[in-house]
Amino acid sequence: MKRVLFIFGISGAIAFAGCNSGTNNTENATQTAGTETAMTGQSGVQDEVSTPNVVQIAVGSKDHTTLVKAVQAAKLVDALSNAGPFTVFAPVNAAFDKLPAGTVEDLLKPEKLEALVDVLEYHVYVGVLRPEMLQDGMVLNQVNGKNVTISNKDGKAMVNNANIVASIPAANGIIHVIDAVLVPAAK
Repeated sequence: MKRVLFIFGISGAIAFAGCNSGTNNTENATQTAGTETAMTGQSGVQDEVSTPNVVQIAVGSKDHTTLVKAVQAAKLVDALSNAGPFTVFAPVNAAFDKLPAGTVEDLLKPEKLEALVDVLEYHVYVGVLRPEMLQDGMVLNQVNGKNVTISNKDGKAMVNNANIVASIPAANGIIHVIDAVLVPAAK
């Protein structure tokens, strides 16, 4: 009987210590969450071993800083960090530079959030479309509810009028790097 009580006592002490340890971790997490650099949601998951997701790949690309800034302003980082699967048509910085002067700056204004989200969601398809799957005449319904068309010109795939210049697999989909910004038709 003493032995059973001893085992329960030890088990209780371990459980109590574990609870206190979790409380300290929760307090630390709460304190960390109050800082500006803390990330929440799926984008806050730290994993240096797995294949990067579409957001992590874009963040690591010097050619996609404008796209990353727009995704952050539109508060879409967590959505695109989720399991997906996503096909993202990712314009390079030079593609944004081709837009009329002031377009990007205007879209990044807080009062233009809805328009920015519309443009960014026009670059995302739910599902994984590898390069060999992109067939001439294929119509894709994008996240914003509007369609893009795939075409093949001289053996190279295009989405609307943008050339697909590279394709990068990600943990939650694929990124097709494009040389133009896809602009949805006005409502």
